[in-house]
Amino acid sequence: MKKIIFATGNQGKMKEIREILADLDAEVLSLKDAGIEADIVEDGTSFEENAQIKAKAICELTGEIVLADDSGLEIDYLNKEPGIYSARYMGEDTSYRIKNASLIKRLEGVADEQRTARFVCAIAAAFPDGTVKTVRGAMEGRIGYEEKGENGFGYDPIFYLPEYGCTSAELSMEEKNKISHRGKALRAIKDELR
Repeated sequence: MKKIIFATGNQGKMKEIREILADLDAEVLSLKDAGIEADIVEDGTSFEENAQIKAKAICELTGEIVLADDSGLEIDYLNKEPGIYSARYMGEDTSYRIKNASLIKRLEGVADEQRTARFVCAIAAAFPDGTVKTVRGAMEGRIGYEEKGENGFGYDPIFYLPEYGCTSAELSMEEKNKISHRGKALRAIKDELR
């Protein structure tokens, strides 16, 4: 196994991915690294379906092993919003500062024990022979009351981890990779790739 394409353009995500998959005997390329420009419509109804749609499309395009993930934040009190719409919540070009502030506002007055949430990550691996394997990882926590921390990206600054006493944006990259939804899913898919 020489080359794996990870169907993302998100550099923050690629940093995490490369770190976790470092011990695989393969070069892990982003879409940009592989010179691929594809506009894939993610119209699935679950994280798993969206990951499979992306992985299959790029695999058919390239003939390479392709990994794709779909991940997001589920807030129980908000009926699991933003869910599969996490990246597009409030519009694709809306900054996460604005998205995070909106979610905190929507949870105003909601008690700690009702602020439960999780980051979910589904990863699909599409192989040139048509096989597709899918795994899921989750990281449980709560929605905080303000943004905290400079590490991570997206919703990390408002995702509070009670057992660590901090948000996922306050963890080091190494700590986060050990416990994150993406870290868990990447380790699970790594077993499928071996």
